[in-house]
Amino acid sequence: MKNVKFLLSAVCALFAVSAMAQQDFSDPKYAVWGDTPEERQQNILNSNFLKESCDNKDYNAAAHYLKELLDKCPKASENTFVRGTTLYKNKINRAKSLSEKNMFIDSLMLIYDLRNEYFGDHPKRGTAYILDRKAREYLTYKPSDRKGIREAFRAALEAGGDSTDPETVVAYFSNLCDDYKNTDEVMPDEIIAEYDRLTLFFDKNPEAAEYKSQFDAAFGLSGAASCENLENLFKSKLAAAPDDEALLAQAVGLMSRAKCDGDYYFSIAEKYYQVKPSSETAMFLAQAFQNKKDFAKAKTYLNEALEVEKDPAERQKLLVRIALVGLVSNDIPGAAAAARQARDLNPEDGVPYFVLAQCYASSAAACGGFTGQATFWAAYDTMAKAVELLPSDSEYIGHAKSSLNTFRANFPSSEECFFNELQEGARYTVNCGTAAGISTTVRTR
Repeated sequence: MKNVKFLLSAVCALFAVSAMAQQDFSDPKYAVWGDTPEERQQNILNSNFLKESCDNKDYNAAAHYLKELLDKCPKASENTFVRGTTLYKNKINRAKSLSEKNMFIDSLMLIYDLRNEYFGDHPKRGTAYILDRKAREYLTYKPSDRKGIREAFRAALEAGGDSTDPETVVAYFSNLCDDYKNTDEVMPDEIIAEYDRLTLFFDKNPEAAEYKSQFDAAFGLSGAASCENLENLFKSKLAAAPDDEALLAQAVGLMSRAKCDGDYYFSIAEKYYQVKPSSETAMFLAQAFQNKKDFAKAKTYLNEALEVEKDPAERQKLLVRIALVGLVSNDIPGAAAAARQARDLNPEDGVPYFVLAQCYASSAAACGGFTGQATFWAAYDTMAKAVELLPSDSEYIGHAKSSLNTFRANFPSSEECFFNELQEGARYTVNCGTAAGISTTVRTR
């Protein structure tokens, strides 16, 4: 069968030669194939022979034609390099010794370099595409050359920019993290800096969420993101440039993600707020001080940010956080007031309703008696609205659903409603606590 294939190829080649004899190679369209018509004809024939040799897996013959084409007309056809990679990958797999294999690997990398030299300006398969392919092949065929792998991927990322394949970004960063764990070639500050830099890539490519989770997992498992490492890294850098806004932003962002809660984190977070006050930084600080149960300071930063924030969406976020801090610090009137403002700014956000419902329930005890029980009608209605609006993956949804049963259990009994001259289904206006003035419906438990 193999002989038949070769025979057919030979016949096809003869037909190709015969057909080419009829062509006018002096035509300028053939200029990329050589300086003279004779050279052009021969190089086009060699290109055809390269294809036939690769198709027939005659890689020794293919190597001969490839060399001829690279020497005489490398700019003529992108396919020369496509077949060149096929050729050398097969030779790598069939190598009889390690030295022979390494020689073929080097040849494969050279093919990519030459392709980039001559076809790097291709609109679809230019430098970014070529270097991406090269980096992946480097990882496959030279797994022990850790420095070479890093350099190959960095070149691919630089060429690809924001359009880089997210799989390539993850491959680079995962290998960088592996090098940190398994060698002494990569330091924690490099891991941290690259994580911070490449996070911007995923911010600009939200459709790559699947790869972002892999990226974050690699960072978390690297061990480089510990609070101790982050603190040691930024202490020296910020000592040299204490007012560097970009450096402070990086430090605060990374230490916040690592859930650091030491004194150093608080000091740089407050410093960053002084250098660049913003609602985002205020939220960082508020969460940090809330974790320390310093609710007064948390509210101070949030209210300061609220005073200067003009964007309605950002104001809504700040008000939600103020409401939540008020709730956990038992400032029920303050929590309810902030939640109402947040609700008015965005009626489709379930969290303000979640806070309001708990505020109503909390004030019911202070009301006492039937009036307090009736307050749970308003709490139930408001929490039901929260359940309707909260996304299924919300951190509040579980508590919201269980609260509905709790609130219903505190409704007045049918006898209590009867004695207060109220019929089920009638309208009722709450007259006590944070729910005062809310119109609701009479129900029994």
